[in-house]
Amino acid sequence: MSSLPAPDRPRPQSLTDLFISFTLLTLQGFGGVMAIVQRELVEKKRWLTAEEFIEDWAVAQVMPGPNVINLSLIIGGRYFGLKGAMAALSGMLAAPLLMVLTLALIYAQFASRPEVVGALRGMGAVAAGLIGATALKLIKGLKTNVLGWRWCVAFGLASLVAIAALRLPLVYVIFGLGGLACALAYRELQP
Repeated sequence: MSSLPAPDRPRPQSLTDLFISFTLLTLQGFGGVMAIVQRELVEKKRWLTAEEFIEDWAVAQVMPGPNVINLSLIIGGRYFGLKGAMAALSGMLAAPLLMVLTLALIYAQFASRPEVVGALRGMGAVAAGLIGATALKLIKGLKTNVLGWRWCVAFGLASLVAIAALRLPLVYVIFGLGGLACALAYRELQP
């Protein structure tokens, strides 16, 4: 996790600001808000640099639980400690919880209708597109990666093959390829 940003950089003004910001983030996404979180926190609010976002996102991915929830805990904790982590987490969960409970009641009534099935398939495609678009935005962060872009692409492709083609469990890929990448990065960072 990165240290606190420079004092002159933008930051959340209060726990309420943190809660509202993460609540608004969750209300903008369906099926995942990672693309929106990156755009809002890095490009618009500037609470994080692109490098900090990539670093925090990497940590959030290896922690147990949903990645964006983990990211909210990291960011909230960075600015306001435990209270900030809880405010960001509450912002991420409050509105979606109410919406999911409401939608579950409605879905129970209309689940078998073809229009509902088609709409959910379409929303899945949109979510996949958002994830792909965010990946393209994050590619520029590879320029400053200690392993260089070739190794990063190689590890990305190896991960894709291991998971999609070989159907290896994610935990094996994370510890296997992730461990190898960490070892290579450690070697590169040695004086």
